[in-house]
Amino acid sequence: MRILRCLQAYFMKQEIVMNITVKIIAALIVMLLPSALFAAATPMKEGLWEITTTMEMTGMPYKIPPTVTTHCYTKEDVKDSQKTVPEQKDCKVTEFKSSGNRTTWKMVCKGEHASKAEGEMIYKGSTAYEGTMKMVSEGREMYTKFKSKRIGDCK
Repeated sequence: MRILRCLQAYFMKQEIVMNITVKIIAALIVMLLPSALFAAATPMKEGLWEITTTMEMTGMPYKIPPTVTTHCYTKEDVKDSQKTVPEQKDCKVTEFKSSGNRTTWKMVCKGEHASKAEGEMIYKGSTAYEGTMKMVSEGREMYTKFKSKRIGDCK
């Protein structure tokens, strides 16, 4: 009985650590995705975009629910994309390539939650894109899928 309680406590602690890690990584993705998208000219139309993100993490005992966010991309954002890349405290895009409707990037984050990531975006005309990203942090791999669509004008 004591062994069972110890195992339960261990797995509960692991789940809490994974929840915190997933939240931190998700926050990084939401902060960095717009900068990764605009490091080169895009075929995107300005406006309000809805971004749906799904994640899978190795060793996670349950499925992470999708996250839906919105972001307003201005005409200036899509016209002069280099100006939209914000400097992040501990993260840096190390490689960026854009050709036709395909964009790829690599990113390195240092500090407490050091990680490496690489991703790809495929633009579906000027009002939608899909993409994937693989991030490795603290020995764990996380796979992220993005689906985005323009839902109207910015408010």
